[in-house]
Amino acid sequence: MRGHKRQPSIDLLELMGVVKENGNDQSSIPPVQTPLSYDYVLVAKTNDHQDRKQIEYIEELKKKKLKVTKIIDDDLVFYGIQAPKEMFERYRYLLKVSDACNWSSDQNIVPLSTRIRIVHFILNHTPIHSGESLRKLMKMKVFEAKFCLHEKKKQRELKENWARWTACLQGQPITAVRNYFGEKVALYYLWLGWYTFLLIPPALIGVIVFLYGLAFFNSSPLIKEVCEADTVMCPLCDKRCKVWQLSETCTYAKVSLLFDNNGTVLFAMFMAVWATLFLEFWKRHRASYVCEWKVSDWCEEEEELILEIVNNANCEPKEYKHSYLRSTLVLICVTVMILVIIGLTHALVVFRVIAAVLLAEGSWEFLSTHSNSGAMMLGAVLHYLIITVMTRINRIVAMKLCEIEETRSFAATEKSFTVKMFTFQFFTYFSSLFYVAFFLGRINGHPGSYVRISGKWRLEECHPSGCLTDLFIQMAIIMVLKQTISNVFEFTGPWFCRWFKRRKTKKLQRKCAHCYLKDDSEVNHGAELCENCKLRDWLSNYRLNDVDSFSLFHEFLEMVIQFSFTTIFVAAFPLAPLLALINNIIEIRLDAIKMVTLERRLVPKKTNDIGVWIDVLEAIGVLAVIANGLVIGVSSDFIPRLVYRYRYGPCANGTEADIDCMSGYINNTLSVAHLDDLNLRNEFSASQMITTSGLNVTSCRYKDYRSNEDYNLTPQFWLILAVRFAFVILFEHVVVICKFIAAWFVPSAPLQVKNERLFDKLKRLKEELSSFQARLRSDHP
Repeated sequence: MRGHKRQPSIDLLELMGVVKENGNDQSSIPPVQTPLSYDYVLVAKTNDHQDRKQIEYIEELKKKKLKVTKIIDDDLVFYGIQAPKEMFERYRYLLKVSDACNWSSDQNIVPLSTRIRIVHFILNHTPIHSGESLRKLMKMKVFEAKFCLHEKKKQRELKENWARWTACLQGQPITAVRNYFGEKVALYYLWLGWYTFLLIPPALIGVIVFLYGLAFFNSSPLIKEVCEADTVMCPLCDKRCKVWQLSETCTYAKVSLLFDNNGTVLFAMFMAVWATLFLEFWKRHRASYVCEWKVSDWCEEEEELILEIVNNANCEPKEYKHSYLRSTLVLICVTVMILVIIGLTHALVVFRVIAAVLLAEGSWEFLSTHSNSGAMMLGAVLHYLIITVMTRINRIVAMKLCEIEETRSFAATEKSFTVKMFTFQFFTYFSSLFYVAFFLGRINGHPGSYVRISGKWRLEECHPSGCLTDLFIQMAIIMVLKQTISNVFEFTGPWFCRWFKRRKTKKLQRKCAHCYLKDDSEVNHGAELCENCKLRDWLSNYRLNDVDSFSLFHEFLEMVIQFSFTTIFVAAFPLAPLLALINNIIEIRLDAIKMVTLERRLVPKKTNDIGVWIDVLEAIGVLAVIANGLVIGVSSDFIPRLVYRYRYGPCANGTEADIDCMSGYINNTLSVAHLDDLNLRNEFSASQMITTSGLNVTSCRYKDYRSNEDYNLTPQFWLILAVRFAFVILFEHVVVICKFIAAWFVPSAPLQVKNERLFDKLKRLKEELSSFQARLRSDHP
């Protein structure tokens, strides 16, 4: 039989610096032993009214032969819980005979992470006589807290190797993380580390695209035409706004060229293929690690069945149920929630329109001059506040909808909750951005026939330097605010809570020397700390911040939303990958420090994938192709410039040699509105048609392709529209084909992983056959 070989995929990750240890290092898994500080701890307040239910619940645990140690400390009661060795032996045997989980049953040890998971399940599925579970008892404040304990020695090792700021540019000890926090947390950090490493190429290319635009600051004929123009533009709002010079937008035209240039098209195509390669290579790395960890065929729902039997040998299975009535109700509720979120986007549009008017009519000259930009920035800040509030509401609604569905298992509940919560959050984050990208400035009408809200307020126009500028401003503000403020609160919140809890609870004396030595060495079965040292250990864990089953979900959601920002509108914001890279380098250590030192220990969960998130990421990859194609084809000026160069510009007939092919482009994009038109007289007052130099004008220009006589759309507009749609279709087909080729070219699992699983299964089958033949010989001597 072949010896175990190290996976090349893991070697590659080590070489890249994503991880710093191989995935088959099993040496740090602790042997079977009774932990010094118990498997789990329950905490309650000393309250005579609740004592009866506390005692009843503890008695139910004792009936299952769980060892319970009670320690009273002032107004707190601590219950330390240990499960007997026989319970874990039953678990191991059921793993061996199961259909899906049996490939993991060749472990000869039960690590503490597995012990914690089993005890956690039993505690949550042990009701008292009145039918109340631990979850309900905690809502009733019968118990104050429940948590598993940090292991001092391994916690210290993780701090030194991983959970510290000075390790920001080092690889992650994924196997040590897996042994301590379980496969679910380890796969999250492996995914985040790979995602962060893969952000380096798009971050560099995004900066190059940005610098490419910067290089044409002084030489671009478009910028020269804007900065040197004496063109008089129509007022941007009613009453207070006056006509203005196009040259006033010189700075904004330069900013627009930084990201709306020819390099943007290639960058958007690169990012679409990048997203596919990122996911395909992630599948390979995941397959290598889960093969090393022996969880390739692991099934969470089947493990729940095993835990049910371990908890109660006479249990009945929870049957699969489906109700068309419940499904219809959930679908209606989800639709209503999405409509409410879109309604908030409309409210945001109205806010920006009114804010632009108020700023324009205000007494501050600077704000009055830049009223549209000010309104856009205020709208972005308000959008961030709406995101913050709606995140809490979305969570509550998603949980309620999961309760309506009555899912069969926790795994099904988690999947359902993830899909709903991400859907709500996606609409919350991106509804406003989709409006800015595809509707802003396209439905506002023209001079003499503006579209108005309630017949009073004019709809917003695109920024004079281009519609993409507004999208750039919106994305930059939201990304910077979200990442900086979220990270500050994510770290300072738990740190302050821990400090406050320490102030409230008294300090215990230092651990006695005997227990200190015992805790720092391998101990014999049944060894325990003294009561004072147990209490000290339990109190220190109690003071940490609480965690729940969805704590890891929030970390994933934050990163997947960031992935959406990085890919979906990257054509409008090429620096998004760079911001994401900087944030993620900090985020990995921030989450590690928080998880190891500031929060109670997460219950280690076994899994072999990141779950439904992989489907969400693939959906985002497809949406990114569509969105970027539309941004380049519809929102940017790439197509109008292309049409002008080859159809209407000085180089269209191929005769001009000394003139730049884009000369006259800005003038070509502007239409003329004459004041002698009756509708225009009603639109603008005489005072609005006076320039800052005091000149009274009889006509003004606006950005559109319309006839100067009857304001009908010109043939050039329809040609540009046709080319826009042709480009979008061509772009999406080419990129989708590239994505399919990339996905086909990179297999989802390395050949060595497939071969190793094949040989392992063959070995197990031969062992089963040998034991069967031995039994036959013993039965028939």
